[in-house]
Amino acid sequence: MDAAQQHTDRHDLERRVHVDLPRVRPEEMVATQETQPARDPRGGRDTDTEFMLRNAGVL
Repeated sequence: MDAAQQHTDRHDLERRVHVDLPRVRPEEMVATQETQPARDPRGGRDTDTEFMLRNAGVL
């Protein structure tokens, strides 16, 4: 491949691939996502105390 062909190929590639993107600094590269707090798995109940009261007379 001669120099003229390489120059033409490179120019063609640069013309097809060129994309204008804004510069992003590394400190701006922080992933954030909106979240909802997890629901209470016990539903607000004190399951340890309920277990103790249910089974207190078993012994």
